[in-house]
Amino acid sequence: MGDLAKIFKAYDIRGVVPDELDPATAEAAGAAFVRVTGADAIVTAHDMRESSVPLAEAFARGATSQGADVIEAGLGSTDMLYYASGSLDLPGAMFTASHNPARYNGLKLCRAGARPVGRDTGLGDIREMIEKGVPAHDGEPGTVTRRDILKGYADHLKTLVDLSSSRPLKVVVDAGNGMGGHTVPSVFEGLPIDLVPMYFELDGTFPNHEANPIEPENLRDLQAKVRETGADIGLAFDGDADRCFVVDERGEIVSPSAITALVATRELAKHPGSSIVHNLITSKAVPEIIAEHGGTPVRTRVGHSFIKQTMAETGAVFGGEHSAHFYFRDFWFADSGMLAAMHVLAALGRQDGPLSELLGEYTRYAASGEINSEVDDQAAAAAKVEDAFAARPGVEVDELDGLTVRDDAAGWWFNLRPSNTEPLLRLNAEAGDEDTMAAIRDEVLALVREK
Repeated sequence: MGDLAKIFKAYDIRGVVPDELDPATAEAAGAAFVRVTGADAIVTAHDMRESSVPLAEAFARGATSQGADVIEAGLGSTDMLYYASGSLDLPGAMFTASHNPARYNGLKLCRAGARPVGRDTGLGDIREMIEKGVPAHDGEPGTVTRRDILKGYADHLKTLVDLSSSRPLKVVVDAGNGMGGHTVPSVFEGLPIDLVPMYFELDGTFPNHEANPIEPENLRDLQAKVRETGADIGLAFDGDADRCFVVDERGEIVSPSAITALVATRELAKHPGSSIVHNLITSKAVPEIIAEHGGTPVRTRVGHSFIKQTMAETGAVFGGEHSAHFYFRDFWFADSGMLAAMHVLAALGRQDGPLSELLGEYTRYAASGEINSEVDDQAAAAAKVEDAFAARPGVEVDELDGLTVRDDAAGWWFNLRPSNTEPLLRLNAEAGDEDTMAAIRDEVLALVREK
């Protein structure tokens, strides 16, 4: 059995294979998942990692041992698993370690209708049941059947975003040897898109670069290819293809906050007056633009469980995070990088200008990006920063998620959040101009890193 204390995270199960996560643990998790959800049937999918099939098969053995039937969708992206869970109205299990290196694997779970399973919504119960020993089932075992859902997934996305009348677009896609290489060809089939594929070969050893596009170095190949081919846009997916990053026609990286604002305006055009959820480290431009287009911006903590919960409570039509997770009410409140990409393509394809021009109105401020600092005492370092800023005239402080400090008159804000899993503080700063942002950024970092 694997190391449960290490692998059970806030939102998923994840660890090094086989030292921390092994088939025995996956089998026990499958049995406990059926017990906790009370499911008669579940659906599973897996990414391209070498360890994914053995883990998925072990999980299915555990689930069927408890009398549940298992529908195996096989290779898929995480949002394809959410589609399966939503459309079949079944709990789901996705085997992936997303953007983590090859030696890792993991398990993302959801209830029927793609509702999230996190530490406080079932994951803790599953861990406790595994630790105590999952009770035996006294009835007949369940069955395992295979079902191909890729075409259904692709067709469903095309009902949500219509690209049929778009002008022809040349689109470079860097799949990072991850699941985008499996899903993009089916989704783009029949659309007015000249696809330039990069690293579409499914390979869980990630021979070209890490499938983690939030790190700028992993976007360099895409940027170069966009410039080289004269493409209209570049898209980069992470390993399980639930996040999507965008590069414009100049090869410049587009802020996920700008994508959040763009998609928000499109959803508000379809659903006037709706609520839109954004986490507290998105650009200040996001709530401004939502309000300007008649929507209600709703600020929330970072993390998919908070976004999804707030969306459900407010009936929000869309939610965006600065980490490039994008959530859609019409997609069972789940996140889909592919659906966000299609929105951007549709907006680009309905007008003649380049992407950089289209996104100009959604980019208003200078941002630092997320900067990590390793600290021994996160709370003490954050308290030192708060003490330095809180007494200044015009400064406001809140602690919704870490420490957020703002001075609206001076036009700057920053957020300092502790990592859940590492001894890190994460800084995001933004201001009306580059010099002000740099000054605030450097002052906070000096305080955090002071020995």
